[in-house]
Amino acid sequence: MKIALLGYGKMGKVIEKIALERGHEIVLRKSSTSAYDGLENADVAIDFSIPSAAVSNITKCLQLNVPIVSGTTGWLDDYPKMVALCKKKKGAFIYGSNFSLGVNLFFELNNYLAKMMSKFNQYSVSMEEIHHTQKLDAPSGTAISLANGIIENSDYIDWSMDKNSNENNIYIDAQRIENVAGIHSVFYTSAVDTIEIKHSAHSRDGFAFGSVIAAEWLLGKKGVFTMRDVLELK
Repeated sequence: MKIALLGYGKMGKVIEKIALERGHEIVLRKSSTSAYDGLENADVAIDFSIPSAAVSNITKCLQLNVPIVSGTTGWLDDYPKMVALCKKKKGAFIYGSNFSLGVNLFFELNNYLAKMMSKFNQYSVSMEEIHHTQKLDAPSGTAISLANGIIENSDYIDWSMDKNSNENNIYIDAQRIENVAGIHSVFYTSAVDTIEIKHSAHSRDGFAFGSVIAAEWLLGKKGVFTMRDVLELK
């Protein structure tokens, strides 16, 4: 499989290593200053760039009928536009706030726990996410996905980074610490106890491996998908 890497920072290099180990070929390594030369030759593209470049990268791929897997976060205001473009071009597109297989299982656990805890209003929910200092967006896309999972399965209506915001909002504490690949925790706290679920990434390898698996799965398909489709969790 011929892969275009859109974003060739730390994540892009880890993805390259895993893709090559799995027998794939890299036909484009695009940085923020380079062109799209060679993208038309790719069987699939993997985008781990920056928020300001993601929409352009996804648009270019869909216009060239190149299936695109995007793990860039911080641009989701434009997600409906990309979905519409994908459908118009009859393309193939997967967005994931986190491609780690473990995190996607954690999403399922989070949804199940939220549904179960919605019956017990003596517990209030809050979240914490910790990432390396180079991460540009806060809270993380993974934290937002976790919050949305809780909102869909409870009476909470929104999330906030303001600890003193509406009691119907989920408070997210976003911290940036050197050399942390990613830690996400969800807390249900009452006067007498706390229930906590937590996922800790040990390195970027899990995110990179999942994105390559997603790219392999997407090849030959048409439509807009998520990692739930890839992992057959629906």
